[in-house]
Amino acid sequence: MGSSEEITVAIVEDTDHIGKFLESLVSATPGFRLAGRYASAEEAARCMIDPAISVAIIDIHLPGNSGIELIKSMKPRLAKTQFLVFTIFEEPDIIFQALSAGATGYLIKSTPPAKILEAIADIAAGGSPMSGNIARTIISRFQPGPNRFLEMLTSRERETLELMAKGFRYKEIADKLFISMDTVRTHVRHIYNKLEVQSKTEALNKAFPR
Repeated sequence: MGSSEEITVAIVEDTDHIGKFLESLVSATPGFRLAGRYASAEEAARCMIDPAISVAIIDIHLPGNSGIELIKSMKPRLAKTQFLVFTIFEEPDIIFQALSAGATGYLIKSTPPAKILEAIADIAAGGSPMSGNIARTIISRFQPGPNRFLEMLTSRERETLELMAKGFRYKEIADKLFISMDTVRTHVRHIYNKLEVQSKTEALNKAFPR
């Protein structure tokens, strides 16, 4: 950084009024220094070469190469620079592409000015600032979804397995579902085949893991 306290910021943004807004915001904030603004990934790749750049604010949708491609190519060249995505895109695939490319922060363009400054300071200090809905999107990707083994079964097979889990015998299951015992046995055989198991215990452990 230019000094021990200074945060040097580069901006890659092709929309003129947004670029000027970010330039003014950075330039007017004590402790921040504007290293330059670039209107395309190609221009940034040529000119954004100062290893002292603390934070690069990158739009994703740029003319020519995308911001994601820029981050991927610049990350090895600017090893100490933190890349903060500033975009309108909230799609999970784009978020993960940006993070995989080397971004360590992700803000939506509706972020208030004070929060943008907080994010720049945070990412320069080693944080990973993200808009709230972006963080929720990432977290949801790592939370368990519906059990894929149960989804392989028909609704009647799931009902049969759920009754087996409650300890009901074939005759009781037949009575509850108003089907014959032979039909129960057929459902159980299909369950075992689909789950690739040999016993009731294995089926229950696979379908209802603890």
